[in-house]
Amino acid sequence: MYAIVRCGGRQEKVAVDDVLTIDKVGGEVGSTLTLPALLVVDGEKVISDPAALGGYKVTAEILGETAGPKINIMKYKNKSGYKKRMGHRQRYTQVKITGIAGKAAKSAKSGK
Repeated sequence: MYAIVRCGGRQEKVAVDDVLTIDKVGGEVGSTLTLPALLVVDGEKVISDPAALGGYKVTAEILGETAGPKINIMKYKNKSGYKKRMGHRQRYTQVKITGIAGKAAKSAKSGK
């Protein structure tokens, strides 16, 4: 079973026990985060109806913060003596997917 979730401005394919690096979110290490599901695939069953997806929850645990690669920015103008050097490191949060649960998943387990 896997799901497509929205986190930040991107969509990510996740399964249970996957570790994701997403845009920085507030929260302490060990706290739980809920991500909205856009699509859920359970075996051969694909759920993409927004009404049915309302019952699904993708939960994740915050593992910690990390930083992306250093990006160097150089500005230079010829013959005027203008040089400017800047840098940037984007901050990210690492999360571990702990569960994909929903109403349809519970009824599928009970055999209905």
